[in-house]
Amino acid sequence: MLILGIETSCDETAAAVVEDGRRIRSSIIASQAELHSKYGGVVPEIASRKHMETIMPVVCEALDEANVTLRDIEGIAVTRGPGLVGSLLVGLSFAKAMAFALDIPCIGVNHLEGHVAAVFLSDNYPEFPFIALVVSGGHTNIYLAKAFQNFISLGQTRDDAAGEAFDKAAKLLNIGYPGGVVIESLAKKGNREVIKFPRAMRESMDFSFSGLKTSLLVYIKKRIHPIADDELPDITASYQEAIVDVLVEKTIRASEQNAVSRIVVCGGVAANSRLRERFIEESRLRGFDVFIPPRVLCTDNAAMIAVVGDSLLRRGIKDSLDMNAVSRWPLDSL
Repeated sequence: MLILGIETSCDETAAAVVEDGRRIRSSIIASQAELHSKYGGVVPEIASRKHMETIMPVVCEALDEANVTLRDIEGIAVTRGPGLVGSLLVGLSFAKAMAFALDIPCIGVNHLEGHVAAVFLSDNYPEFPFIALVVSGGHTNIYLAKAFQNFISLGQTRDDAAGEAFDKAAKLLNIGYPGGVVIESLAKKGNREVIKFPRAMRESMDFSFSGLKTSLLVYIKKRIHPIADDELPDITASYQEAIVDVLVEKTIRASEQNAVSRIVVCGGVAANSRLRERFIEESRLRGFDVFIPPRVLCTDNAAMIAVVGDSLLRRGIKDSLDMNAVSRWPLDSL
């Protein structure tokens, strides 16, 4: 079965053709990062306008790269939420119009479930159940994943998401956007023990990164002299380690408390090399199995949306064409 996936939840316009929920025939991603960089973050109206310009050529390119026509597509999976409503509506409207014209089923997919499903596009993927850490610019959540559409929330952020904490730190340090990429690059040359940034809510399964951001702000304001370029690697390495520590610690605790030895780490921040390194180190020490999608499948993409769509459509689940976008859509409410 060939599924066309469409993803427009934030600032990437993406389309993909996936065969039988496992084989990527094509995956096209048009990034808006350069467009939003001068603002230090995503501007929702600019994002939705750019999606409108880009979605048609992106879908056409995905079909061409997969060497298929619209008549070969058997179903359309599109991100319905959570995300920026204006951006979501572009992809959703396009998908519904195409499904109506082709008389094929259309299914709205939860973006977070898509991130989890990205692991099934790897050669090495887990059986259910597993612990899933979904960590991105807008989300930091731990779930017990029992099956598709069957998730139990074990912990979530009370304020900033981990990716948001990276972006805000980069803005405070005036080092560029997207923050996670810049900080990761600088941190590779730094000493992560130089500054002891706080690790908040260590006893809870929930996360809080706003205090970490405030701690960095206080550190900057208390300085007598401006931060020199050669100090940035140590600062960013120390800051990054504070985020990585709590992500790894709480996910492992969730694994132990639920007696589940399989852990999936997914979402945009899962592309971070230090986070991947720590999880691999801990898995060797503690004897659990860790599964992390390839970096290109950690960030927003449409192939992951198609995987979920394939699973749902095979079970006869489809949506009516009057479905609407939803800005908030908890994964444990599916």
